[in-house]
Amino acid sequence: QDRLVESGGGSVQAGGSLRVSCTVSGNPDIRTRMAWFRQAPGKGREGVAGIFNSGITRYADSVKGRFTISQDNAKNTLYLQMNSLKPEDTGTYYCAADRRSFLGLLRAADFFYWGQGIQVTVSS
Repeated sequence: QDRLVESGGGSVQAGGSLRVSCTVSGNPDIRTRMAWFRQAPGKGREGVAGIFNSGITRYADSVKGRFTISQDNAKNTLYLQMNSLKPEDTGTYYCAADRRSFLGLLRAADFFYWGQGIQVTVSS
């Protein structure tokens, strides 16, 4: 069964760092494209960072230079390292995966598999 499970969220003060992880189980084909999305209360789901299995990455302008997406294929795990966190980074962070190679990395509609989400709270 294809499944994504996030871990590592929590609370931090502005300027701090957190790393969230996503462990993927099931068919490795679903890791063709992987990404992190976030959703703040009352807002839509926003693409934060994405990565192709080739290693090509893409970031939302709001996180460029602060966040880094990476993957460890041996551990079937996707990571998002978040540095210099701001209160506006607060939200529920979701891991997403999809086996189709011809779609993008930051649009929620382009992903089929989703984790349950994990909370990240940044206080000022």
